[in-house]
Amino acid sequence: MIDDVNKYVVKKWRRVLFTLLSLLLYYFISFLLHPTSRYWQVFFTQSIPEMLFDISLTLLFCITISWFSIMINTRLNKLLPWTEKTFKRAIAQSLLQITGVLVVIFFQVMIGSLFYDTDCESDPLCNFQDVWSWITGSIVIGLVISSINTGSYVIESWKKAAFEAAEEKLKAADMKRAITEAELNALKLQIDPHFVFNNLSVLSELILKDQQLGYEFSENFSKVYRYLLVNSKKDLTVLSEELKFVQAYIFLLQNRIGEGVSFTVDIKNNALLHSLPPLTLQLLIENALKHNQTTKANPLKINVYSKSATELVVENTTIPIHGDVNSSGTGLKNIIGRYTLLGLQPPLIVKTDKMFKVVITLKP
Repeated sequence: MIDDVNKYVVKKWRRVLFTLLSLLLYYFISFLLHPTSRYWQVFFTQSIPEMLFDISLTLLFCITISWFSIMINTRLNKLLPWTEKTFKRAIAQSLLQITGVLVVIFFQVMIGSLFYDTDCESDPLCNFQDVWSWITGSIVIGLVISSINTGSYVIESWKKAAFEAAEEKLKAADMKRAITEAELNALKLQIDPHFVFNNLSVLSELILKDQQLGYEFSENFSKVYRYLLVNSKKDLTVLSEELKFVQAYIFLLQNRIGEGVSFTVDIKNNALLHSLPPLTLQLLIENALKHNQTTKANPLKINVYSKSATELVVENTTIPIHGDVNSSGTGLKNIIGRYTLLGLQPPLIVKTDKMFKVVITLKP
């Protein structure tokens, strides 16, 4: 809002300055071209009211020229930018500028004839010199304003390009940092002694109790690690691949935690080929487990489902761990940061006393 107001004020002041510059240029060029013209002889002998009236008409003429020059420049910036066809733009702007000035002069002469005695039959050259200096001065004014507008446009374009380049560099640096953080998080999960020890302990117990289940557990354990190694450096991954990883991850959790947590996954087929940042679902599930109790008497419920073809929801019941005050939300911050840097709509977080829900966008 403030930027719009500032732009409006700058635009208005620019027009005022152009008008004043036009007025000064008009008088200077007109006098320089024909200082002995009848206009100047009469101008300095006028009374103050007559002189003010004359200046007012000239000011009106300069306002029209300035407005016309700015309008031509603005329209051509959209239709024929300098950056695309410079030569054609220069020719088109010059011709339109001169044509516009001549049209304005024509109407000015028609209006001026109502207030001034234009009889100069005794000196035919008088009219020619007066009109010539008027036309020349007006064209020069139009071209000067056009040149200033062009210079302003070039400078603004250069500033905009430099700003966008700086933004791109900053965005690339932020993206690199976010990817590095994601890689580190994946690496931490790979070498986390608790994660490895817990799953190996479960595996050893399962092998003793049920060899088939132990085999399935080891297979899913290898799937989790394989996915982490292959996809941790990617910007995006297909949802169908992410779900295979999540299913393997859920299998490990259910066999480790038991009945303390229950999962429901319901994804429509029209969403499976869409993409999302890798490890997004795993981070959200991990976040739910980290900050909630998982007991058999009151199991944590985690639901993953598609809201539409491009929206995915991960929600869980809220069973806070007593004394859990260090909830920094690192996983959520990582997800939000990566979505922002990828130009995707940031996740929507909805929190109530009984439910915590995160809605994430899928990229078609």
